Amino acid sequence: MQWRSIVVGLVVLRLSLSCVLWLAFGLGPSVSWGFNFHLSFNLHKLDLLFREEKGTEASGNSWSQRIQGQRYEEAATTCAKAGEQSRPKRSYLSFFDGNKDEYVRRYSSFPDTLKAKMKDMAKEMFYFGYDNYMKYAFPEDELNPIDCEGRGPDVLNPSNININDVLGNYSLTLIDTLDTLLVLGNVTEFHRAVKLVIDTVSFDKDSTVQVFEANIRILGSLISAHILLTDPKHPFGEVGFDGYDNELLHLAHDLAVRLLPAFENTSTGIPYPRVNLKSGVPPDSINETCTAGAGSLLVEFGILSRLIGDSTFEWVARRAVRALWNLRSNETGLLGNVVNIQTGQWVGKQSGLGAGMDSFYEYLLKSYILFGEKEDYRMFQAAYESIQNHLRRGRESCNEGEGDPPLYVNVNMFSGEIMNTWIDSLQAFFPGLQVLNGDVDNAICLHAFYYAIWKRFGALPERYNWQLQAPDVLFYPLRPELVESTYLLYQATKNPFYLHVGMDILQSLEKNAKVRCGYATLHHVVDKSKEDRMESFFLSETCKYLYLLFDEDNPLHKSDNKYIFTTEGHVVPIDKRFREKQWNDLFPCEEGALAEREPQNQPAPSNISNSRSVLCSLQCNRIPDERRYTLPLKSVYMRQIDHMVGLF
Repeated sequence: MQWRSIVVGLVVLRLSLSCVLWLAFGLGPSVSWGFNFHLSFNLHKLDLLFREEKGTEASGNSWSQRIQGQRYEEAATTCAKAGEQSRPKRSYLSFFDGNKDEYVRRYSSFPDTLKAKMKDMAKEMFYFGYDNYMKYAFPEDELNPIDCEGRGPDVLNPSNININDVLGNYSLTLIDTLDTLLVLGNVTEFHRAVKLVIDTVSFDKDSTVQVFEANIRILGSLISAHILLTDPKHPFGEVGFDGYDNELLHLAHDLAVRLLPAFENTSTGIPYPRVNLKSGVPPDSINETCTAGAGSLLVEFGILSRLIGDSTFEWVARRAVRALWNLRSNETGLLGNVVNIQTGQWVGKQSGLGAGMDSFYEYLLKSYILFGEKEDYRMFQAAYESIQNHLRRGRESCNEGEGDPPLYVNVNMFSGEIMNTWIDSLQAFFPGLQVLNGDVDNAICLHAFYYAIWKRFGALPERYNWQLQAPDVLFYPLRPELVESTYLLYQATKNPFYLHVGMDILQSLEKNAKVRCGYATLHHVVDKSKEDRMESFFLSETCKYLYLLFDEDNPLHKSDNKYIFTTEGHVVPIDKRFREKQWNDLFPCEEGALAEREPQNQPAPSNISNSRSVLCSLQCNRIPDERRYTLPLKSVYMRQIDHMVGLF
């Protein structure tokens, strides 16, 4: 019996040793067994363990190593050497091969009956919010959907910029949703809403608002609605009414004039962030502004200038863009996120794609599409190249190869070194911009990462820490960026996967955000507690993009006329009028300085407004036919991304 005990003891010892080694390399499933420690898969260690080439540089295509740090490098490399002798070479991605057909089964088709149901659901979502705003809140700016009351500026606390930057006591939600009514086919309510705006809205108010927010939400919507009312060539056809005498354009002009003081008395030409609609720049105004806030005025100001024949508005907006552009780093070509408007010094040196930066890049490309100014496209090309060179981490190709999926991180604008390990929800707009630029492959991968975060929480936290695999900032104010990118990717690929994404988002909003009189901001994406606020962009963008995603027969999709969306989701036709101006002599040529710092071997395409990259196109020649009705991203990579955000 003694020899049997010895054998059993040796077996137990060997099993115990194997288990210890297994856990030491982090190769087991996420377990805790009731203890206060957590063991999880680590993709970087797996990548090192099964690395196919002994000298492969991990940092080039792996950002997940930062999840556990560098302390495993030596041990994992030793393990890799031993593995070369004892087992066949394999990729760590082979770990994700299991159950890959579940993605195909779930996402590869979407019945027409379900599409019609989701379209109706999106329409009902919009009207539930809109009707309750009109019933309980109008003429105030926003609806408090829990208490069923209106909300205006916080006059008792002027420093509450979270509210006062946006709310100007000018019926914000009604104005912001004008063109959404046309998208939904409700011409009657569109006419009623326009007349209400004409009869009740005035900008002669003692309200201090953010120039950027007033521009994209109010000025942009007024211009869009005016064009749709007066130009029957747009996708919705003849929707004007008798007696309309350009009142919306006059209101837009009046508001823009009240915003102009922001551009005065600045040494750089970069505008102050806020103005009082009655008195101009407040005497206690700060001298710091964000890049997106100062550099995302050109679309609306440029259209207004070309509609009324006054160069002033486009000139100040374009001067601000040029000023910001000339402050970029000589080493990286990147811009920071906060700048001093008097000194031109960067106060915030973080360069990323989210808050403070996002729409600056967006409007470089969209301004070129609208106005045809080659300077805008050269700036966008150079900015995009710098983003790809310094912000992008992960494997080279989205749908091929080894390593982590592509991710765009926040870096120091001068050195390109990672500054933190979070990304924010506003960055989810970027796949849509990549679609417009024709870079659909990269758009697919980045979108899949944000969708995985949505699947985990049923919302997008304002900031998500990819190192900790957890939210840093927990609220979700019903933002539209992920929906927007989903819609544009569906238009580019016609892949049913994106209809499933839209359905998931729609159902999550219905389940987690719906309250008595509308849809409320999620205060906490984990416990789903709520804040009593429904921002205007929920109706003007989130609901609009959800509806368009499922409405194949919408006039926007059937019209031969081209159009784009502004950063607030307002429909703007691409019109020859906007490519013509009467003030060439008033714009000093500053392209020489730009040309000195940028290569000239990539000329801007002259036909971009007619190319397939414009969002009204229904196909994309960058996606092969054989991939149009399979998954846009291979199952193994989808499963990899799901794991990276903690879904399993």
